[in-house]
Amino acid sequence: MVTDQLPNLDQSSFKLPQQELLSPSKPSTHPPRILMLYGSLRERSYSKLLTLEAARLLEAMGAEVKVFDPLNLPQPDAAPDTHPKVKELRELAAWSEGMVWCSPERHGAMTGIMKSQIDWIPLSVGAVRPTQGKTLAVMEVSGGSQSFNAVNQMRILGRWMRMLTIPNQSSVAKAFLEFQEDGRMKPSAYYDRVVDVMEELVKFTLLTRDATPYLVDRYSERKESAIELSKRVNQKSI
Repeated sequence: MVTDQLPNLDQSSFKLPQQELLSPSKPSTHPPRILMLYGSLRERSYSKLLTLEAARLLEAMGAEVKVFDPLNLPQPDAAPDTHPKVKELRELAAWSEGMVWCSPERHGAMTGIMKSQIDWIPLSVGAVRPTQGKTLAVMEVSGGSQSFNAVNQMRILGRWMRMLTIPNQSSVAKAFLEFQEDGRMKPSAYYDRVVDVMEELVKFTLLTRDATPYLVDRYSERKESAIELSKRVNQKSI
């Protein structure tokens, strides 16, 4: 279709997608940087144990992994964004190239602890979106039968944060039966699925991290000046 048949199109902002721009001439060689968040403060937290098990797998696959401890993170808007735990979380989010979110399912949903962490990660800083184009894997644990409510909710949040949520996911039912006394996960189909999910996350991160600026370059935003874009994405918080 030729562009002269599209009168609503801004010709100066329109770009034809190009295959070669998805393959950088100098691909990154550093380990994939993965931030892991879990959604419980319990002493024996199964979401934390599952996160740590996944972290070991990611490190075995060559990733650099950092796990954020949500203890002492204030509720959103209950403290300034200069709070040490808020600063730590935001710095880790900026550092990362991909994330893993792991929450217990409580009352059919992710926990408030999980949601608070995500809410503290800004959707935008100036005209920059800290999570845009980064990869995401989601996992959940439950005390009863297998459910997918929490992972489904986190997928919606990942899309809202403009992240690339991978197709695979993990949901561990009756989590109290799946971990040994020392906190290590027992061999099972659940464990094998966690391996699958982490492997997929690393692959997607390696595939997309160098192409992220191109993947998130949008026609509508090219039409705006940097000042106009900053004003729009930084509207006063509700």
